[in-house]
Amino acid sequence: MGKFVVEGKNPLLGEIKVQGAKNAVLPILAATILADGECVLHNVPDLRDVSKTELVLRRLGCPVKREGHDLTVKPAELCSCRICEDLMREMRSSIIFLGAVISKCREASVSMPGGCPIGLRPIDLHLKGLRDLGVEISEEHGYINCRAKKLVGCEIHLDFPSVGATENIILAAVYAEGRTTVQNAAREPEIIDLASFLNKMGARITGAGTGTIYIEGVKEPLHGTEYTIMPDRIAAATYLAAAAATDGELLLTGTEPKHMGAMLHVLNEMGMKLKVFGDTIHIKHGKRLSGVHMLRTMPYPGFPTDIQSPFMAVAALAEGTSVFTENIFENRFQHVDELIRMGADIKVAGRSAVIRGVKNLYGANVVARELRGGAALVIAALAAEGRSEIGGIEYIDRGYEAFEKQLSSCGGIIRRE
Repeated sequence: MGKFVVEGKNPLLGEIKVQGAKNAVLPILAATILADGECVLHNVPDLRDVSKTELVLRRLGCPVKREGHDLTVKPAELCSCRICEDLMREMRSSIIFLGAVISKCREASVSMPGGCPIGLRPIDLHLKGLRDLGVEISEEHGYINCRAKKLVGCEIHLDFPSVGATENIILAAVYAEGRTTVQNAAREPEIIDLASFLNKMGARITGAGTGTIYIEGVKEPLHGTEYTIMPDRIAAATYLAAAAATDGELLLTGTEPKHMGAMLHVLNEMGMKLKVFGDTIHIKHGKRLSGVHMLRTMPYPGFPTDIQSPFMAVAALAEGTSVFTENIFENRFQHVDELIRMGADIKVAGRSAVIRGVKNLYGANVVARELRGGAALVIAALAAEGRSEIGGIEYIDRGYEAFEKQLSSCGGIIRRE
C-alpha cells in the first residue's frame, strides 16, 4: 500500500478545509437502506472506509454513485441480508448495518467484525439491545444470525454509552412497534447527525445528544432525502495538533468548534493561541508548548480516544511531563514504541503513559499499526529533524482524505511512495 516519506522541521502555514466526518457518514450510509427513495449525501469524504461501505451497499443491492463529495444511494428491495465476511474483517464499522438490515428485512447475517487492532470492542451491547427489541440471535461458524418476526419498542439501558450500540438500536427501532427508550445512550455529535438524517426521512427520534434517546416507531416507509454530513472533529483536531507540533499557524474552515471543546481546551492549556469564529478555527504557536498535567480519554463530551495518539505526538515535544490515561481501548498505545524510535521519552504502565517532553525528535523508519496512531507518527515526522518513512499508510487512508496533499498544501514536505 506504499509509505509516506516526510522531511521534517517545516512549520505548517496555511488553510485547510476540513473533510466530512468519517464516524458520521458510515452509519448514515447504513441508514439509507431504510429509505423508500433516493438519498443524496453531500460532504462525503473520499476514504477507504467509505469506499468499503459503498461496496457493502452495492452487495446488498443498493446502487451507489459518487460525484466528488456527493454520494447518491438508490435503495431497493435488498437482494441480500448477509454482510460479507471479507468486508467485516476489514472494517469493524460494517456492524452498523446489522440494525438497519434487521429493520428492513427482519433478518440479517454478519460475520464477527475486524478493523483496527486497538483492543477489545465487544458487540455484546449491540446484541443485547437488539434482543430487547425482539430479535432472535444465534452464532454459527463465525456468523451472527438474526431474525425477528416483529420488532417491539422497549426500554433499553446500556451499561456503557457505546456509540455503535446506540446507533444500531436507533436503526433497528425506527420501524418497531411503539416507543423505544435508550438510557445511558452515547452523546457524540455523530449520534445527532444520524438522528437528524433519519428524522429528515420521516423517522421520529428525540433526545439525540443527551443520555436518553426516544424512538417512536413509524409505520410509513421513510422517504428519500438530501443531507449534508457534519465536519470531522477528529480530522480537524489532528491538523491542529500538527500545527502545534511544528510551531505552525493554520486556519481550519468548515469546522464545528462546539463539537471540539475538550480538544481545544487541551491545546489552549498547552500554550497554543486559538481564535474561533463561526465555522473557522485559527491556531498559532506561542512560546514552547507546555505538557498536560493529566489527560484522560472519556466518552463525549470528554476527551476523545480517537485523538489521544496525535496529541501524544505533540506532548512528546512539550516542556515538562504529561500523563495520558486511556480509558476506552486497552491497546491504544501501539504508536508509543514508534515514537520512542524517533526520540520520544515515553513510559507506559497499564493504561497510562508518562511523556517527558524532549527538545527534538529525529527522523526514523516507523510503521503505523492503526488509524489514529498512524496520524500521530505523521505529526511526529513533520516536527522531527531529518527524514522519516512511515509504513502502514493504508490505516491512515481509512480516516484522512488526501492526508499528504492537505499537509503539503501548508508547507509540509510529505509524499506518498
